[in-house]
Amino acid sequence: MTNCSLKELLLSGMPEIDVTDWKSNTEYTSGYEKEDPVIKCFWEVVEEFTQEECVLLLQFVTGSSRVPHGGFAYLMGGSGLQKFTIAAVPYTSNLLPTSSTCINMLKLPEYPSKENLKDRILVALHCGSYGYTMA
Repeated sequence: MTNCSLKELLLSGMPEIDVTDWKSNTEYTSGYEKEDPVIKCFWEVVEEFTQEECVLLLQFVTGSSRVPHGGFAYLMGGSGLQKFTIAAVPYTSNLLPTSSTCINMLKLPEYPSKENLKDRILVALHCGSYGYTMA
């Protein structure tokens, strides 16, 4: 977590994240659809996350640890309203998810198992401020 992110959390406190709202205000692209197995596993993992881990994921993808007033439907990107988006990327062993914060996009490989997906996401969340693609 960056110093700015830590300061934001210290000043504002840990936000409550409504995963149901998050899920209903998410778009899928580059070959992913809502009913794909990897997407179902992703949301199962997010539902199992602590609030802190949800905040880290939100920060990782959007650059902010806060949900906008009114919920995820009002998430802003670099050029206005921009929904949280999950994009498919080709899977290779040990590839971590990446993000484009200016467009609220999580680039998620098609991991072969829920356990692998959870592990790779957690590595990305805890190492993401240092830059990487493989770990």
